Amino acid sequence: MSWLTNYVKPKLQKVLNPKETPDNLWHKCKSCGQMIFQKEFVANQYVCAHCDHHDRVPPKDRFDNLFDHGTYDLIDLPAVKQDPLKFRDTQRYTERLKNARKKTGDEDAIKVAVGKIGGEDVVVAVQNFFFMGGSMGMAVGEGIIAGARHALKIGAPYVMMTASGGARMQEGILSLMQMPRTTVAIQMLRDAGLPYIVVLTDPTTGGVSASYAMLGDVHIAEPGCMIGFAGKRVIEQTIREKLPEKFQTAEYLQEHGMVDAVVHRHELGEKLGTMIRLLMGGRHKKKAAE
Repeated sequence: MSWLTNYVKPKLQKVLNPKETPDNLWHKCKSCGQMIFQKEFVANQYVCAHCDHHDRVPPKDRFDNLFDHGTYDLIDLPAVKQDPLKFRDTQRYTERLKNARKKTGDEDAIKVAVGKIGGEDVVVAVQNFFFMGGSMGMAVGEGIIAGARHALKIGAPYVMMTASGGARMQEGILSLMQMPRTTVAIQMLRDAGLPYIVVLTDPTTGGVSASYAMLGDVHIAEPGCMIGFAGKRVIEQTIREKLPEKFQTAEYLQEHGMVDAVVHRHELGEKLGTMIRLLMGGRHKKKAAE
């Protein structure tokens, strides 16, 4: 019996049963529910080919699609103290960080790179929503400040791509302190006459939308992305009124003057390049000539 079970049965199963489908072969669109080949979905910059829904994008793919020829250099970000408050809810904060790093391969919820967009030097910071919801902690604050300092050093514009649920509760007041710290860094760019451009992606909420996400010289948003402070349901329960259907979407904010332009992801690199050239006014060429 053991021979039949251990040898014959596995051989028959291998011949008769089809090979199992890998878990990551297909992607189901969150908007229309259509199934899309994962490779095609990634090649289309995480945009649904059926309904044009813009899904969330990891920082590496952002950089690859945004910079000219996918060429860029990552900026080393300062290390911060791990779990300064010794926080624990259902799980230790150190364990949550460990799991998030294993899942994403990133140290924290932000990455900063320098390269060229439309032939112009630019520093780009990208928040990673896949890392604890892109929450803003000390590491994110230090990353944004490091990006601003590098932009000041090379005299380049700074592009911030937001994707966050807000402040990181496991770091308490230390997380909220990143709001004024990043605001000061942005003011330093403004004093130096360097453009600060914000690209709002899904979602941009909480303390992030209450600080550096809404301080740009220009605000661009991706189609359909959620932008706000408190959640729609919380607001409705507070004011006891029904909010408009498209409230807190990129299109709604554009209609009400909070967003300058809603730009499709496929056109983002080109639009940013044109905008940077206009805002910089050929300063790089003048500097090179001098």
